[in-house]
Amino acid sequence: MNAKGEICLGVAGAGRATELHMNALKRFSGVPVCYKHISARRFEQVNGMKDRYGFINASLDFNDLIEDPEIDVIDICTPPYVHEEMIERAMKAGKHVICEKPLSGSFGVEGDLAPIGKTVSKVQMYDAVIKRLNRLQNIVNNAEGCFMYAENFVYAPAVVKAAEIIKKKKSRILFAKGEESLKGSSSPVAGEWSKTGGGTFIRTGAHPLTAILWLKSVEAEARHMEIKVESVYADMETITTQLSEYEHRHIAARPNDVEDFGTIILSFSDKSKAVVMATDTLLGGSKNYIELYCNDAAINCRLTMSNLMETYFLDEDNLNDVYLSEMLPQKSGWNYPFLEDEIIRGYTDEMRDFIESAYYHRMPKSGFELAYDTVKIIYAAYMSAELKAPVEL
Repeated sequence: MNAKGEICLGVAGAGRATELHMNALKRFSGVPVCYKHISARRFEQVNGMKDRYGFINASLDFNDLIEDPEIDVIDICTPPYVHEEMIERAMKAGKHVICEKPLSGSFGVEGDLAPIGKTVSKVQMYDAVIKRLNRLQNIVNNAEGCFMYAENFVYAPAVVKAAEIIKKKKSRILFAKGEESLKGSSSPVAGEWSKTGGGTFIRTGAHPLTAILWLKSVEAEARHMEIKVESVYADMETITTQLSEYEHRHIAARPNDVEDFGTIILSFSDKSKAVVMATDTLLGGSKNYIELYCNDAAINCRLTMSNLMETYFLDEDNLNDVYLSEMLPQKSGWNYPFLEDEIIRGYTDEMRDFIESAYYHRMPKSGFELAYDTVKIIYAAYMSAELKAPVEL
């Protein structure tokens, strides 16, 4: 905290995740925040973000964030393959850490044949990931700073309201269903397992998965019991590679050694079930929802697409700078614009919780345990798909 009593923020990365986090922070004024330093790998990218959001400093060196004694919080918005190293260095330096999902993954080791998504066993990956997660857990548990897991679904107003209902009614979630699907990723490394730790499921399926895990934990607390995932059964596939170049023209997914389709079935210790889906084959914008089938309620949480507003355009003249929705191929015709996107999808309350946690020295709603469980289950799912059998946890 600086002399003005502000939380000093450092950000690693200058892509879409940084944009979402910073847009959310701009809506929040409850705690004074100094945008101290942003670092990324390319000058044009980092300088653009510096000017856009008003950072004092910008550089290409993550060390600048670690070595600045004024920086209280480091927000890691980089590709997943550098998350673990950055978390370790930041926490050992006494910083609070915000980390964009996923927490970590398997990105290959010396001697692995490329591309690792096709050559390395998912059983081997699962074992390695668990060891790395346990090591990281030990670092987090012994650090002065607080670890905050940037899972926006946990903070989405619809999901938060569902949690309130579950808590007050003590409802039993008998079956849960969640999905995030779109037409691919804007990231140039999204098709490479060595950079992302997997495909569409770890990139997008992680969102509804974590939300369901969190809602089941709310249910468990309300009913004074423990509920754990007992087994995972999954189907992962790469299906867009069958398309001709012409047939592929509207889909951004370019998988090399990762899946572009994934579905998992979770079996919980209370005999309830959940299905989580993710694909890179959906046109028309991103689709995000959670559905709960309870013993005394039915709850549908629709983050996007919503019908709060509809637009119809014959052309896209003068709409270049008008945001309608994420991953929308074109703005002409009928569309459902995302209104107050940072709020509806949870980013504003997520960043509010994190900044307040650092400022008031309290624990965040979304922390390391949720991050750990999400990655563990995703890699159990990858192993299940390879073995074509359920994986017991």
